[in-house]
Amino acid sequence: MLNTIVTFIIVLGILVFIHELGHFIFAKLAGIRVERFSLGFPPRMFGIKIGDTDYCISWLPLGGYVKMSGMVDESLEGSLKGEPWEFMSKSLPKRFMAIFAGPAFNYILAVLLFGWVTWSDGVRTPFHPFINEVVQGSPAEKAGFLANDAILTIDGHTTETVRQSIDIFSANANKLLQVQILRDEQEITIPVTPELNPDTQTGRIGIGIGQQYTFQSVSFLQSMQYGFAETIYITQLLGEAIGDMFLGEESVKESIAGPIGIAKMVGEAAEAGLNVLLRFMAFLSLQLAILNLLPIPALDGGHIVFILVEGIMKRPPKMKTRMVIQQLGMVFLLCLMVFIIFNDLTR
Repeated sequence: MLNTIVTFIIVLGILVFIHELGHFIFAKLAGIRVERFSLGFPPRMFGIKIGDTDYCISWLPLGGYVKMSGMVDESLEGSLKGEPWEFMSKSLPKRFMAIFAGPAFNYILAVLLFGWVTWSDGVRTPFHPFINEVVQGSPAEKAGFLANDAILTIDGHTTETVRQSIDIFSANANKLLQVQILRDEQEITIPVTPELNPDTQTGRIGIGIGQQYTFQSVSFLQSMQYGFAETIYITQLLGEAIGDMFLGEESVKESIAGPIGIAKMVGEAAEAGLNVLLRFMAFLSLQLAILNLLPIPALDGGHIVFILVEGIMKRPPKMKTRMVIQQLGMVFLLCLMVFIIFNDLTR
C-alpha cells in the first residue's frame, strides 16, 4: 500500500510538473510575471522565492498551478493594474500559448514516453497464432491438436493473426483442411474438418486461439515516430470515449476513475515493470492534456474560450463576469471530484 501511494505521488508529481512547466516557460517567453509555481494546491507547505516567483510545494497533492500576474484563474483572485508584465496586457497569441502550453507539454510527454518504451522493447508485430485450449470431443481433439501448437498455415494460407485463422476455419465448414503446425520445434501437418456451427452457420474445430508476437528493434527516431502514431491513436479513442459519455452511450460512473482508482492502477503497473509504468504514465499524461482542454471554466480549455471570445468580440469580457464564471467552474469541478472519489470508494 505504501509503495503504491509513493509511486502514485511521484507519477502525479511528474505529470503536474511537466504541465505547469509548459505554462511557466511560455509565460516567461511572453514577458508575463509568474507569481507562484506550485506543485499541489493550497495551503502552501514550503518553498523558496526567486525573483518574482514563489516556487513551492503545497499540501493537497492532486494537481498544481502557475499563478500569472493579472489573470483570473483557479485561485479566484484577479486584479488588473495595466502593468506591462500582466497577463491581460499581452497579445491574444501570447496569452493563448501561455495557456495552451500546459496541455501541449503533457501531450509531448506522452509521445516521448510511448516512443521510449517502443525503443526499449521494440515494435511488436503478430507472429503466429497458437492453440491455448482444445475442446473435449471436438474435431480438433480427434485430429490430434494439442495446447501450445502454433498454427503456421491452413491449406497453404499463411496465418499470422488469430483473425486470419478463425476466418479460414469459419469459411470452410465440412471441408477437409491441411493445417501445418509447429510443435516442439517440429513442423507437423494435421488434417481436420471444421464442423458446422448451427447457430452461426460457420465452421469450427473446437479450439481456443491466442496470439504470438515478435519484437523488432528500431532506431530512436523510428521509436519516436511510433510514439507519435500511438499517441494520435489513443487520442482518437479518448475522444470517442468522452463523446460517448456526453451522449449517454457510456456510463460516467463506470468510465471515470478518480485518484484512488488511478493510484491502484499505478501500483499495478509499477509491479508489472518499469516500461509498463511508463506506458501508463504516457496514457495519464495524454488524459491530462485532453481533459484540461475541455471548455470548462477553471480548466485551461475554459481560459482558451475566454481568449477566443475576446478575439471575436474585440474586447475582453468584464472582470466580474469572468470571476462569476470561474467560481461556477470551480464549484462544478469540486462537485465532480467529490462524485469521482465517492465512486472510487464504492467500487
